[in-house]
Amino acid sequence: MNETVRYGLIGAGMMGREHIRNLALVPGAVVTAVSDTDTEQRELSSAAAGGARTFKSHQDLLASGLVDALVIASPNDTHKAILDDIFAAPKALPVLVEKPVCTTSADCDRLAKAGAAHKAPIWVAMEYRYMPPVAELIGEVRAGTVGDLRMFAIREHRFPFLKKVGDWNRFAERTGGTLVEKCCHFFDLMRLVTQDEPVRVYASGAADVNHKDERYDGRVPDILDNAFVIVDFRSGVRALLDLCMFAEGSYWQEELAATGSSGKVEAFVPGPARFWPGGGERESEIQVSPRRPQNPVRRKVHVDETILKAGDHHGSTYFQHMGFNRVVREGGAVDVSLEDGLKAVRIGLAAEQSIGEGRAIAV
Repeated sequence: MNETVRYGLIGAGMMGREHIRNLALVPGAVVTAVSDTDTEQRELSSAAAGGARTFKSHQDLLASGLVDALVIASPNDTHKAILDDIFAAPKALPVLVEKPVCTTSADCDRLAKAGAAHKAPIWVAMEYRYMPPVAELIGEVRAGTVGDLRMFAIREHRFPFLKKVGDWNRFAERTGGTLVEKCCHFFDLMRLVTQDEPVRVYASGAADVNHKDERYDGRVPDILDNAFVIVDFRSGVRALLDLCMFAEGSYWQEELAATGSSGKVEAFVPGPARFWPGGGERESEIQVSPRRPQNPVRRKVHVDETILKAGDHHGSTYFQHMGFNRVVREGGAVDVSLEDGLKAVRIGLAAEQSIGEGRAIAV
């Protein structure tokens, strides 16, 4: 492959422009084409990419011959159809597809089969893996710092869902539900940290505070704004998600704790600077707490400010793109496979089902 990797962006909204800003930091990466059905978003993203050629449809972008790799950042419920068209194209292109890779169990089944035949890499964008403090926590677990891992807890207390074009993120029928749309990241982390597979999901949640005064064609949004989710794994390890989307006053947006027979490791991650008073970037932290001797050690995790300013995910989008770019250039296995992405969706769907039916769901 040439020194330059030409990227085509499918879906040119807020997250699409975060991808553009981060690709601008990747040596040899250039966004040459952008597609979106919304004219304003298409033009904004084209300008952000330095004048990338625009297309109203992803089909026209695929036929253009202008790209070496694709990034899908369109609304959740469009991913399946877009991937179908990519799989059917004459030339197999590498794909980085935003989470969730799809929104229904039936689409999980269909994508698993279709994706297996694609002759180029498919990388599912699970940005939270690449947050430096989270990566350090994973490293400590792998190094045996906590001993035999028994519990893994994730707390995300954050701001409500943002306004999106066409208000597509206000209804579960398009997002898959909050525990798919937002939380597949965390279910992916659970599988990654435990190196295990789930057997049972219990969840309790509701739409209690946010969006209650909003109406779209007379309909009230049905997306959850808070939940507890417990995931039991084959080995007996348990994981917990504590989600609240009306807690933007919290200093830490994410707090993660991996606890085992020998101790505990915690990671603390602040939310996006643009939503915090003063707009300044804040450093994340990690703490190691051994059982014996009882001597917690806490340290800051530095991330270059240029990388932090390129997006809302504490630098993770940049590190993810560096990995995807390496695979596009050099080959090799992706970090987050289509199978990984589909398993995270299935856990989220089970959690939504658990809340709806008031019972534990076998996975």
